[in-house]
Amino acid sequence: MPVDLNPLEVAALREAGLDDAALLRALAPVDPLGPTAPLLLLPGGTPSTADPLRAHLDAFAEAPGVTTYLDGNSLGRPLRDIPEKLAAFVRDDWGTRLIRSWDEQWMALPMELGDRIGRVALGAASGQTVVADSTSVLIYKLMRAAAAADPDRTELVIEAGNFPTDRFLAEGVAAETGMTLRWLEPDPVHGVTIADVEAVVSARTALVSLSHVDYRSGALADMPGITAAAHEAGALMMWDLCHSVGVIPMQLDEWGVDLAVGCTYKYLNGGPGSPAFAYLRHGLQGVLRQPIQGWWSAADIFAMGPEYVPSGDIRQLLSGTPPVTSMLAMQGMLDLIEQSTIEGVRAKSQSLTDLAVRAYDEVLAPLGVRLLSPRDADLRGGHVTIGHPDFRDVTRRLWADGIIPDFRFPDGIRLGLSPLSTSHVETITGVLAVRDALESGDF
Repeated sequence: MPVDLNPLEVAALREAGLDDAALLRALAPVDPLGPTAPLLLLPGGTPSTADPLRAHLDAFAEAPGVTTYLDGNSLGRPLRDIPEKLAAFVRDDWGTRLIRSWDEQWMALPMELGDRIGRVALGAASGQTVVADSTSVLIYKLMRAAAAADPDRTELVIEAGNFPTDRFLAEGVAAETGMTLRWLEPDPVHGVTIADVEAVVSARTALVSLSHVDYRSGALADMPGITAAAHEAGALMMWDLCHSVGVIPMQLDEWGVDLAVGCTYKYLNGGPGSPAFAYLRHGLQGVLRQPIQGWWSAADIFAMGPEYVPSGDIRQLLSGTPPVTSMLAMQGMLDLIEQSTIEGVRAKSQSLTDLAVRAYDEVLAPLGVRLLSPRDADLRGGHVTIGHPDFRDVTRRLWADGIIPDFRFPDGIRLGLSPLSTSHVETITGVLAVRDALESGDF
């Protein structure tokens, strides 16, 4: 059998319109009876071994009525053991230990979990990452702190097509501080380049704030190169890691990143509304001052003193009581990433997105569908975006059929291929479903 296939999936693909020979060519374009049968041929004819992370597919809970889930870059699937872990938390840590659990484990959890994310996914030494608040709140804290770092620097650089939250927060910080926004307008498919940044930064730039992976096209920015360009101008560099953490290896310490924020409900599978994390390099701790001065960031949390004295370590980024319950689900996913290694996750991610691009070329390009992501896997994150004027209606049809991609205005479908929970078969099935919907016109 070709990699990832079982009899039910074979039957589903036949129903989708592939006969046996086409199915085998699509998924294992080699002699199915020959010695290389377990291989997939990637674009260019390069063979890849059978998916080494395939066993992890069974770690995720089934979703009744869903045959293909291609939206893991928006909301990761839950692990099978989450219900029991939540029940044990309610029964034991909360229900039995009660408030004693704060002293026993919860007080340190934001920092301990932050350190783990830093080690497993960020290339960050301990003491620089903390889990707390939402992505929006943490971006505001860091952006506002960076804006006030040097009164002689009065400009904030951000991409015009960045995720709305990033742009809206930048506008708000500029309004609060009287700073000037400088907007980058890069190529919409290939994203921000070093040259784009070099053309706009100057001695007036306080902060450059960009996304590591473009939420629309999936374009992967050159983090070390762009960070160096910002530093050359004397500016601080902040990265939004929401679409890269857990799927793209990075080295924040080695690359000199100053600040970063990422969510945990996409490739870290923390569940809807799970808290975000913030990274603040050691050299800026105790130098930058975040604006939401809650009791959890005080030097002595329980002193209850008359004035605020901030903690000198990463705890300074906290404000109120941490959302302990919402920190539970992501821990199992961090286990899987650590077992697989972030490099192994990236390798499968590139295999999946390469397969999606190849399938696009074969069955969607002839139907007038546009590829809105970079072709080079090294320049692409974990999703592939395709465009067609009918895709809003096509997405409704696919969702009704239990095939779940993600629609992005005005006419894009994102194929979000979360490596540990998505198979090569699901990838092919999703592309074929888009083809069938367009060809039938039944949407």
